[in-house]
Amino acid sequence: MCGVFGIYGHPEAANLTYLGLHALQHRGQESAGIATSDSEQLYLHRSMGHVIDVFPPEQLKKLLGDTAIGHVRYSTAGGSFLRNAQPLAVDYARGSIAIAHNGNLTNAEGLRERLEERGSIFQSMSDTEVIVHLIAISTQRAVEDRVADALGQVQGAFAVLCLTEQALIAVRDPHGIRPLCLGLLPGENPCHVVASESSCFELIGATFVRDVDPGEMLIIDRRGVRSTRPFQKAPARPCIFEYVYFARPDSLIDGISVYEARKNLGRKLADEHPLDADVVIPVPDSGVPATIGFAERAKLPFELGLVRSHYVGRTFIEPQQSIRHFGVKLKLAPIAAVLAGKRVVVVDDSIVRGTTSRKIVKMVRAAGAREVHLRISSPPNAWPCYYGIDTPTRSELIASSHSLHEINQYITSDSVAYLSLEGMIEAVSAARVGRNGAGATNLPVINQPSASANEAYCHACWSGKYPIEFVPHPRHRQMRLLDT
Repeated sequence: MCGVFGIYGHPEAANLTYLGLHALQHRGQESAGIATSDSEQLYLHRSMGHVIDVFPPEQLKKLLGDTAIGHVRYSTAGGSFLRNAQPLAVDYARGSIAIAHNGNLTNAEGLRERLEERGSIFQSMSDTEVIVHLIAISTQRAVEDRVADALGQVQGAFAVLCLTEQALIAVRDPHGIRPLCLGLLPGENPCHVVASESSCFELIGATFVRDVDPGEMLIIDRRGVRSTRPFQKAPARPCIFEYVYFARPDSLIDGISVYEARKNLGRKLADEHPLDADVVIPVPDSGVPATIGFAERAKLPFELGLVRSHYVGRTFIEPQQSIRHFGVKLKLAPIAAVLAGKRVVVVDDSIVRGTTSRKIVKMVRAAGAREVHLRISSPPNAWPCYYGIDTPTRSELIASSHSLHEINQYITSDSVAYLSLEGMIEAVSAARVGRNGAGATNLPVINQPSASANEAYCHACWSGKYPIEFVPHPRHRQMRLLDT
């Protein structure tokens, strides 16, 4: 997962991009970068670390121009090295171009091999660099046509921003797996912004206009905004995991309120797996909305039984297993006064490897809980994601090799239960926002979602049904030169 942000035609483009990336920091914590254009040349700075550390004021002053793109990175393809940080910026025969990419390309290795055979030299292990080379060798004349030609050859998930001296180009893959939206910053000279999530618009004073459609390309330049659809049409399959976990709850993605979707997930979870208990607590922060919905539907008290330290990042997206294990105790602390002697329901959004859940259950029990019941507001994660979430092998997923009984034993809970796939799809779909901006707050009664509803999202990490075929490439790469 990564986050991208772009703005065209604002005198403080670098500063606003910095703020936009800060609001997208939850999408990636390993590196950050900004590229700007002053209509004559590009300026670039990128480094390892959080946005606030990468861009001190003196560095932002060096990023000249009124157009910019930015990126926060969480590595799923290529290691956590400076050379893989984005945006990637290059000079080529037609000028300069910088690219920021959220998603994973499933045919990147095969394309890379073909490009290397014809003489291309790669500087990173990121699959995004494949796009750069394809743009450079394209025979099309206009830059938007070169970008379309390059992206027409790749497969997988991509929400891409491209910056040239004169234009900002935004593209979403034909399935729309990764989110991308358009906003408008009002003023004497209104300017357009593009970002992974609408939540960052509020911070800079921009308004949400609409989502970029699957397969759509936006060209933003001095003539305004132009829309083209250069790819063969494909069924939309936005990633449903965005609603379950990854997106910020104040975001609106493809017409669905993330916050309302998560509350609906909790309501549906309580319908499917009721139990007698004394209190319901969330695993903060992503589990909070689902817990509110669960407690409301189950008519049980909602309490904050675990306190989160906000000085520690998300353990799920830390790149090293050792950090992930240590991070649980750094991140969460139990409140014994809430838990002691109680039958406690702990609501979380997912179980990936199981190690974090095990530590949480033990922590709650050690604080005096009489019973600990774990409820998960999504189905068992049993399949790897090839489109941008860090579950590269089935062996890392506890649900791929353990029964529900075995998972419960490993986690040491008194019971564990997951939301069904059908229930998850139903709950998310019910959170669609109407034209008047009012979200759906009550889950409709639907006994069995239609086939079309089941196919409305990418849910491959739960169902194993992949919208885009992934064939592992036999060539295994390793980084031979290390950044220092």
